[in-house]
Amino acid sequence: QVRLVESGGGLVQPGGSLRLSCAASRIIFNNYVMSWYRQAPETQRELVAVAGSGGYTNYADSVKGRFTISRDNAKNTVYLQMNSLKPEDTAVYYCNARCCGNNYWGQGTQVTVSS
Repeated sequence: QVRLVESGGGLVQPGGSLRLSCAASRIIFNNYVMSWYRQAPETQRELVAVAGSGGYTNYADSVKGRFTISRDNAKNTVYLQMNSLKPEDTAVYYCNARCCGNNYWGQGTQVTVSS
């Protein structure tokens, strides 16, 4: 069974940093496009960052210059480094793996930015 397990969420003050991790199992990780999404209460889930297997990355305008997505194919893990966090970054963050007609989600990790 495919599993995506996120970790690293928590409570942080505005201006602080967090690093999210997503460990994947039972997929050929190198083949998959790995993404981070987030969903705040009463809003739609939105794409935050994407990392292709060949080094391609892309970001939502709201996080450009603050967030960095990276992947370690040897560890089957994708990361999201989040700096200069703002209250509006508060959401549940989800890891996504997509390839070949498959689309998998993690269970989500809560990020709360508040003083």
